[in-house]
Amino acid sequence: MNNYHKQENQNSLFQKIENNHQRFNKITDTHINLSHGSGGKAMRDLINDVFVSSFYNPILSQLEDQASFDLSSLTEYGNRLAFTTDSYVVDPLFFPGSDIGELAINGTINDLAVSGAKPLYLTCSMILEEGLKLETLRKVVLSMQNAAQKAGVQIVTGDTKVVHRGCADKLFINTAGIGIIPPGIDISSRNIQPGDVVIINGEIGNHGAAILIARGELALETDIESDCQPLHELVATIINVCPEIKAMRDATRGGLATVLNEFAQTANVGISFNEKAIPIREEVNGVCEILGLDPLYLANEGKLVIVAPPEKADLILETMRNHPTGKDAAIIGEVISKPSGVVLLKTAFGAERIVDMLVGDQLPRIC
Repeated sequence: MNNYHKQENQNSLFQKIENNHQRFNKITDTHINLSHGSGGKAMRDLINDVFVSSFYNPILSQLEDQASFDLSSLTEYGNRLAFTTDSYVVDPLFFPGSDIGELAINGTINDLAVSGAKPLYLTCSMILEEGLKLETLRKVVLSMQNAAQKAGVQIVTGDTKVVHRGCADKLFINTAGIGIIPPGIDISSRNIQPGDVVIINGEIGNHGAAILIARGELALETDIESDCQPLHELVATIINVCPEIKAMRDATRGGLATVLNEFAQTANVGISFNEKAIPIREEVNGVCEILGLDPLYLANEGKLVIVAPPEKADLILETMRNHPTGKDAAIIGEVISKPSGVVLLKTAFGAERIVDMLVGDQLPRIC
């Protein structure tokens, strides 16, 4: 999509939201207060003015306690349902390259996408702290709708709760998502076998580094931005050329190392990967060296780890590199039979070391 059409679509979104705000606008408060969670008129006005006006679609507009839709609208895409849920408590709410709203939408989409599913419908529930600026809430909600529209999904139902000042940190978001898995697709780490190839779609650690710097605890100046992005279109492209894909997972908390360990332990195989082959920005490496962190464990929000049959690896790699979200894709390792359940890293110095699951938390509240 060229920039003109992007701007045109964005302008249409803003106009739709502005029209809905004029229809629903009844809030004069500048900050969230406890009455906005009371179940009365103040809460109804908040829901209409902030959420319904921004997320507006035919299903949500019915304002029932649940979203309902014809099963035929689902089964046209496949015969298996993918269902996921996630919560977002990232600190700060806004960070280089993204924010908690876009993160919530893309994160849920990606959890569906790694099963091979086409994401269709999302929910949105928010825990709001008393005193939160309405301006901040509107900005987050607009970001969520913008991300949902770009991804072609609808936010169809939700919930709002307000807690006393000091009982939360501004706002928390919970989402759930429904998608449909096409026929013939069986993506699971149980399918992994020795000889399979491990592929990643780009640079690791950007999200974790961006959050760390955004917290202002370090006197560092870099242009590192979060890699927050939806991956469902990339997944669909991969499946189109290789329906036999073995396993996929997005490397969020715990990073690349945790995903590889999950694969190895579930399939009872070993995984060997090469440090030199891993795409990583020099700036991210620099931040990790200063703080004594390991980039293999840094969180990502737009990175897809794939295990594929060896005979399809080059085709998948070429396909990924021709897609905007996979332009830096690389083959980073292979599946081995022994030692089972163990991940081995071939270091840049030619040595080999075991890479275990993350112990503790390098960086809390990352997503």
